[in-house]
Amino acid sequence: MTLEEIAALFTRDGQYFCAKWARPVAPVVFGLADESLVIFRDVVSAVLRDIRQPMMETDPEMGANFMVFFLRDWAEMDAVPDLVELTGQSDLGARLAARQAEEYRLFRFDADGSIRSCLTFLNMGTRLAQAHPAQLAETVAVRALLTFATEVNATPALAALLRAAYDPALPVVARDPSHALRLAARL
Repeated sequence: MTLEEIAALFTRDGQYFCAKWARPVAPVVFGLADESLVIFRDVVSAVLRDIRQPMMETDPEMGANFMVFFLRDWAEMDAVPDLVELTGQSDLGARLAARQAEEYRLFRFDADGSIRSCLTFLNMGTRLAQAHPAQLAETVAVRALLTFATEVNATPALAALLRAAYDPALPVVARDPSHALRLAARL
């Protein structure tokens, strides 16, 4: 990856922003069959091990801090308990349906700017239904580990970038584009 490519991954509307998790990740998945749930959990665990990011069963403050919802269509969001409190957004399902979105990701941040939680909603009534469960799980995990400004897919180059970003010498949040130089140097 070039310096320009790295910077573009974290630049939206001219603003650079790269945040990572500082706390252990406590994933929970809703809407999967048991056999797919095992695959998802194993893949997420492998991705976290690769970047040396700890995973735990329960976050002491929040319970789960990485929630993934598999839905047949966006209308199912109406049945998610306390969705407005969870997301801070009303009519989210209707807005996603109007945009014909396949997925939606929402980050919450701790006071230091690090990722506190990530909520991911996947509409399996789209082409996502054709994805291999392990490949989909890897993509979902990768997209939740940094605040990418663009959609990314799991690749060896992106795995190397994640390992670089999770170097303990790098800050948990960066707003200066020079951060991309530090990432490039670690690749």
